[in-house]
Amino acid sequence: MNDLRSVLAIDLGSGGPKVAVVDETGAILSKGTESVSTIFTLGGGAEQDPHAWWRSVDKAVRTALSDPAVNRQKIVAVSCTGQWSVTAPVDRAGEPLMNAVHWMDSRGAPYTRQLTNGLIKVEGYGLRRLLHWIRITGAVPTHAGADALAHILFIKRERPDIYARTHQLLEPMDYLNLRLTGKFSASYATIFPYLLTDNRDVNDVHYDDGLLQLAGIDRDKLPTLVPVDHVLGLIRPEVAAQWGLPATTQVLCGTADNQTAALGAGSIADATGYISVGTTSWLSCHIPFKKCDLLRSIATMPSAIPGRNIVVAEQGAAGRCLEAVVERMLFADRDMSDPAVRSQAYLDAFAEGANVRPGAEGLIFLPWLNGSGPPAANGDVRGGFLNQTLQTSRGQAVRAVIEGIALNLRWLLPHVERFVGKQFNELRFVGGAAASDLWCQIFADVLDRPMHRIAEPRMATVRGAALHAFMSLGIRRRDEISAMVPVSAVFEPLPANRRTYEALFPHFVACYKRNRTLFTRLNRRREH
Repeated sequence: MNDLRSVLAIDLGSGGPKVAVVDETGAILSKGTESVSTIFTLGGGAEQDPHAWWRSVDKAVRTALSDPAVNRQKIVAVSCTGQWSVTAPVDRAGEPLMNAVHWMDSRGAPYTRQLTNGLIKVEGYGLRRLLHWIRITGAVPTHAGADALAHILFIKRERPDIYARTHQLLEPMDYLNLRLTGKFSASYATIFPYLLTDNRDVNDVHYDDGLLQLAGIDRDKLPTLVPVDHVLGLIRPEVAAQWGLPATTQVLCGTADNQTAALGAGSIADATGYISVGTTSWLSCHIPFKKCDLLRSIATMPSAIPGRNIVVAEQGAAGRCLEAVVERMLFADRDMSDPAVRSQAYLDAFAEGANVRPGAEGLIFLPWLNGSGPPAANGDVRGGFLNQTLQTSRGQAVRAVIEGIALNLRWLLPHVERFVGKQFNELRFVGGAAASDLWCQIFADVLDRPMHRIAEPRMATVRGAALHAFMSLGIRRRDEISAMVPVSAVFEPLPANRRTYEALFPHFVACYKRNRTLFTRLNRRREH
């Protein structure tokens, strides 16, 4: 049993929670995972049940705490992170009034388009409102409807009875903290997707009256804001008793998964790049300034580290694409409800993909199954296989999916480097994909950068949430964090593979540019 101080870290991701107990050296002592389903509806709807969030978190926590390596009396704090741009309306008692509107939901898109309209347009945005939003927040409401502001507008316009009864609109990690402490709050880091705060001083983020008035959102329906290193208070006695934790256990303010992934990747110094590929994919790093590149949909948001910003360049579905192909197409005859069967299906898929030559015999996969993200954000674009033949094999399909996700990040890479003002000579790699040697080598070859796989990459966000707690409580200093995140392997680009992917890359980009108008005609939903 470990006698060092430890943190119970919870990451509520799109697919469900990952939970870990992490000690003050950064070692992961135990884990627990559970799943949560997403409900897709006609018209672009995507929702999750907040009650299911809590049930799955409770079950994963109990699993993690049952490990003999865990000394519950040494747990000093709980730290929650997770998916963001997911909006849960709750009443005064903290009870959800409807399913949470998910980041994959696009039903609010017509309302953000209306909100950001104007006579003189730039990239579809009214110039005056565009400049105002960027100046205050560092970003702008997306026309794809993926941000929390779009979700709030959807609720207000199409669920007015729910909006009227709403006491607070919360992100997932802030909902968990409400269950843990009874306090309605959001941190400077988690409130960003609402796009209603003045972020010019990351040490003093506050709601902007002008943006609230412009959007027509009631201030009293938004949570109280706290700094990113704020301790909300003690865990509620009934939750402490339920989990067998000390009554003195403190609860940290919430963080978003991209912020804690940076900590869990050891990407602490400015311009230390990292890639995360799990359900979604992104490329990011810390920087000391606020900035926005509207054309490429790259921005900054307050970091989990006080006084710092982090690059926001999230591309949307990544691992979710492989899941759709493997579970619904290639191995649809297997019982994916059985964890052992599901795990074996992916092992078989990767083995078959590894036996296919780079380039997948010309098969290209476009990973925009829920719209494209940066560097060419477009909610109307869709994906799938291109250049398939009658001889296309299962292994070729698997490899093409992985290559397509990597090529999408390759497209993003130079734009982020220009945004940051520095070339990344190497990239740290976290997320579920990083656990696979096949993924790591393909990414090294496609991006032409050494990929430094972080140890236990699937748990980077929960490790990061724990490290955030240790820093906030004064147990660890910021300059100690990188050394607490070990690299388990380095994958160097292979010259022969590089030439293959360099030849393939312009065709991948051309697939987007030559088909975007067609996708718009096929997929643009009627605005109302």
